[in-house]
Amino acid sequence: MSASESALRHDPYAALRLPEFRRLLSARVCMTVATQIQGVVVSWQMYELTKDPLALGFIGLAEAIPSIVVSLYAGHVADSVRRKNIIIATVAVLLGCSVALWLLTQPAGAALLARDRFYTLPLYSVIFVSGVARGFLGPALFSFMPQLMPDRPRLANAITWNSSTWQTAAVLGPAVGGLLFAHLGKPTAYAVDAVLMGLSLLLFLSIAGRPLPPIEGEKLGLKESILSGVQFIFRNQLVLAAQSLDMFAVLFGGAVALLPIFADDILKIGPDGLGYLRAAPAVGSVIMAISLTYFPLRQKAGWKLLWAVAGFGIATILFALSKNFYLSLFLLFMTGIFDSVSVIVRSTLIHTFTPEYMKGRVSAVNNIFIGSSNEIGSFESGVAAKLMGTVPSVVFGGVMTLVVVGFTALRADKLRRLDLTPKPPEPTPA
Repeated sequence: MSASESALRHDPYAALRLPEFRRLLSARVCMTVATQIQGVVVSWQMYELTKDPLALGFIGLAEAIPSIVVSLYAGHVADSVRRKNIIIATVAVLLGCSVALWLLTQPAGAALLARDRFYTLPLYSVIFVSGVARGFLGPALFSFMPQLMPDRPRLANAITWNSSTWQTAAVLGPAVGGLLFAHLGKPTAYAVDAVLMGLSLLLFLSIAGRPLPPIEGEKLGLKESILSGVQFIFRNQLVLAAQSLDMFAVLFGGAVALLPIFADDILKIGPDGLGYLRAAPAVGSVIMAISLTYFPLRQKAGWKLLWAVAGFGIATILFALSKNFYLSLFLLFMTGIFDSVSVIVRSTLIHTFTPEYMKGRVSAVNNIFIGSSNEIGSFESGVAAKLMGTVPSVVFGGVMTLVVVGFTALRADKLRRLDLTPKPPEPTPA
């Protein structure tokens, strides 16, 4: 086999052959299932307490605000402190939040939530603290994974496996959360959440730490270091366009925050059905991510990304208009199919174009663009549902997603021309 053929050959299991990467994936699966269980139970509990769609939107806002506030500083910390230490500390805080939610289901906690004034404040407080922890966890975890990879081909493979396992966990979490809540109650659901978060902490502890990558150029002060991640993204049209496209699609096109209303008032399927609705997008994402592991996006990747986000918007509009549970389930499944393409292309671009010593700061900006847009999107959905009604607000979000795709396609010429076909190495001079 020639050098060029060897470079182009694709091994779908390359990253999985590394034991520490397998432990990292296992830790992320436990953590993701735990947070998804928590998300289902908290959202249903909040709607049960308030019967107000705006309260569901405030759940997202309570997590997004602290995450956004700390993100840029968290990126600087991830590039200045050993990343494993940050991961251990933040997962420990998330474990404490899971235990706190369980305590709120015990007699004293239930009495606190039954008070006439500020009865939802304890729940929002726990969500706020978890938002701070996730703001620090995101950049550290994003930049720690590449340190486990010995070469770039395995990093590209690891990105896809990371996405597919995350989505698999996101399938299990909502379904398990809905079933636990419906059949065993809130205390058991939160207890399972806490156990899984504890297991995640143990798995992260079992991975050896890595020294920070060497800094290129002069060492920057705190302010310059924080701003450098923002400047890097805004100077790179490809990364900026992909992030903006994903951010606005999630901001306007997501209906996940309103699923308790669809489950209870429109489709009338209860908490069991809510779990399945929450899981449906992740099922689609898993199928697409696994497919991309074997058949990675290469030629015309930019156009495929644009069409995928447009498909996400169309499926969102049709979901809003559906009155049939199985059709709604299928349409949410399709949103996951389309979203997976966007997630993998964006992650590949950031990992490919960002120097190792800057990945914490760049991923922090990514967290503001994408991670927090999920929570702010939840708030936007809650406010829009309050003002316009549930169905019109989701239709509006889908239409705005299509508008964003059209604008990006016209303005971002580098994204339209994006091609991820690997190039063979240049021949070594004799």
